[in-house]
Amino acid sequence: MLEVFICEDDPQQRSQITKYVSDYIMIENLDMKIVVSTGNSEDVIDYLRNNQVTGLYFLDVDLKEDKSGIALGAEIRQYDNQGAIVFITTHSELTYLTFTYKVEAMDYITKDKFTDIQRRIIDCIDTANQRYLMNKHSNRKVFQTKSGDKMIGVDYSDILFFETSSQLHKIILHATNRQVEFYGKLKDILEMDSRFYRCHNSYVVNKDNIAEVDMSKREIRMTNGQICYASSRFLKGLKDIVQH
Repeated sequence: MLEVFICEDDPQQRSQITKYVSDYIMIENLDMKIVVSTGNSEDVIDYLRNNQVTGLYFLDVDLKEDKSGIALGAEIRQYDNQGAIVFITTHSELTYLTFTYKVEAMDYITKDKFTDIQRRIIDCIDTANQRYLMNKHSNRKVFQTKSGDKMIGVDYSDILFFETSSQLHKIILHATNRQVEFYGKLKDILEMDSRFYRCHNSYVVNKDNIAEVDMSKREIRMTNGQICYASSRFLKGLKDIVQH
């Protein structure tokens, strides 16, 4: 389900935006739901801290608090990097700040007498819903875990290997462009996907991202050049994988 968030500090405008969204979801029978409609940015972040979310966010740029709507958008990206963010503003000149905060916005809706706000909101709902359905029905699979107070999502295709951390009960995920440390067990990782292979007591490798295996050194070179290690116990299985 695509979850919808509305953060607008003007109660009347928030009520109107909420009505536009809820009415359209009901009329079109969309697999969407408004989960937060608020004037307080922390209500949005509190929800994201405690839930795995793919969201559509309607954010007022000029919130009457220390945090602007654009800063809120940047914080949302820490929890939901696939979500669709729409800024609603009376200050169109502030949109340059989205580049400063590195927030990728789907749309900017200006609150003025020339803008058909309802129509623009509906267009955003349609676009976000289409993207959500495309991702949902594609073969793309995302590994999600909690690291600190953030939910992290990594495409399975980007995962190189997992290794046990020096910190008790923690695992380090090595991906093509990042590392993530989280609480977990390697044996649970193995059960998540058939492309994961136990190559060492301390390592689980993604078979799809192996470039070559040095049997003498017991080293696995990944597609990006990174090295994962194998034990003699699991070398035969690796040999079979590489030959295939």
